[in-house]
Amino acid sequence: MAEQRRIGFHWHLRRVMAAHNLWKSTELRPLLRSRGINLSDAQVYRLVTGEPQRIPALTFAALCDIFDCSPNDLFEPYVEMRAAATADAPRPRELGIAPGNPVAKRIRIVQDDDGSAPQT
Repeated sequence: MAEQRRIGFHWHLRRVMAAHNLWKSTELRPLLRSRGINLSDAQVYRLVTGEPQRIPALTFAALCDIFDCSPNDLFEPYVEMRAAATADAPRPRELGIAPGNPVAKRIRIVQDDDGSAPQT
């Protein structure tokens, strides 16, 4: 089997806005509206402060036009984790881990007859 990769990304809209002296998400909304992108204040706020999981291509293109930048300036993908699918690590079921069967077990420490903790 091939190597498995988990991909992440960094969203740099806030940094790009700051470089263009835009500090509030409310300042971005009219710029988007002038390009035919009608988003609510809450949607624009989430676009600026969060990392969008989905973004329409027209919105992405409008952002590139507003800031005269390339998609790479706004969106930076990276490899979060690499793992070989054929790794020799044990599977959870092989370790006895299953729903309703927790890994941690409650233990009770019993003192020796003289009141001291047992020697290890």
